Amino acid sequence: ELPDIAAYAKLAELVKDGRLSESVLDRAVARVLRAKFLAGLFEDPYVDPDRAQRVSNTPEHQAVALEAARRAIVLLKNEGALLPLDLAKQKTIAVIGPNAKGVRLGGYSSEPGRGVDILDGIKQKVGSRLRVLYAEGVRITEEPPNWTADKVVFGDPVKNGQRIAEAVTLARQADVAVVVIGTNESTSREAWADNHLGDVADLELSSQQNELVDAVRGTGKPVVVVLINGRPLALSHVAQTVPAILEGFYLGQEGGTAVADVLFGDVSPGGKLPISFPRATGQLPVYYDRKPTSFRSYLDLTREPLFPFGHGLSYTTFRLDNLKVTPERIGPAGEATVTVDVTNTGARAGDEVVQLYVRDRVASVTRPVKELRGFERVGLAPGERKTVTFKVGPAALRFTNERMERVVEPGLFDLMVGTSSKTAATAPLEVVERRTP
Repeated sequence: ELPDIAAYAKLAELVKDGRLSESVLDRAVARVLRAKFLAGLFEDPYVDPDRAQRVSNTPEHQAVALEAARRAIVLLKNEGALLPLDLAKQKTIAVIGPNAKGVRLGGYSSEPGRGVDILDGIKQKVGSRLRVLYAEGVRITEEPPNWTADKVVFGDPVKNGQRIAEAVTLARQADVAVVVIGTNESTSREAWADNHLGDVADLELSSQQNELVDAVRGTGKPVVVVLINGRPLALSHVAQTVPAILEGFYLGQEGGTAVADVLFGDVSPGGKLPISFPRATGQLPVYYDRKPTSFRSYLDLTREPLFPFGHGLSYTTFRLDNLKVTPERIGPAGEATVTVDVTNTGARAGDEVVQLYVRDRVASVTRPVKELRGFERVGLAPGERKTVTFKVGPAALRFTNERMERVVEPGLFDLMVGTSSKTAATAPLEVVERRTP
């Protein structure tokens, strides 16, 4: 039913013909009416605009949105510790790119009433201490992003060439360039009809965004790429050519403030990727919890993703050690405790997300090579150490067998703890069949 009435429009005819009981409609309608009753719409069906103004988008709401955005930002790469940017060492910053201006909320989003884009977030952060220059660089789509519009026109190559030239002129005047690229609501969306398409055949950056990055990088100025996107991207070219990359996805109404906080070091990034980023479109599928396969690799490419599930760096460094599993043998209904020490070995405070993965070595059906079974975000001061604890029981070990039963089978499991799906310390856990005396 999104958005066309493909099924509901037939219900009256089905009831009239006796092919559907009217009681089915009664139950469906009753659920809707109950929700309206609980919401008080029968007593007062009208919006009080003054009250709506008071209870919507309050300072408390904005603070929650800002904190969520700060915690969501993922540092994909930081070669040479380019980030965080030092305000004392910069005089002019160029903010370039199609996603620098305008709040990107994604499809199916409501209008928040206010929002801070990345350009404004940077301006508010630096105030009069830095000169901020802006250039669009390219347009992802010629029309403003609109997830409900049917027609999508990608950026015009000739006009984008002119926009790139303007961006280069600005970048030459700056000490550092922040290039904000990715997708928008028109190019990352659901396809809901024959005339409303949303899928793409190529995960590369569209509309000459790679050319924009190359042109700005060609000025010799340090380049930071900030990604705002609603899907994974094939970023090999950008990852090989720029020193620092931040991934934001859609950060919400306070995203611009959060990005500025991270860029200038008021917040150390601690987010982790909820997906894997492929090296190329043809590398798909590349998800971390795949089934074992006889496929080895590509002739021209490794099978490893560019950035794995769970990846995310920080402005500080962490060490995980002293992994313990107690007890090392449990019954099918038993529970083991997994502990690991995490230490901040760097000079700044920061967050690390410790992740627990489980692999079932042998089972009656094919099992994934690993599955995420727990994670904990830990904030640590420089030199501080904490112990992270996970519980591993039936919920972490259970799977569906051939008879569609949820079971825990006896055997050996690998418990892997790390900072992403790629790096992990491993300890065994054995599940043994209970025996009656």
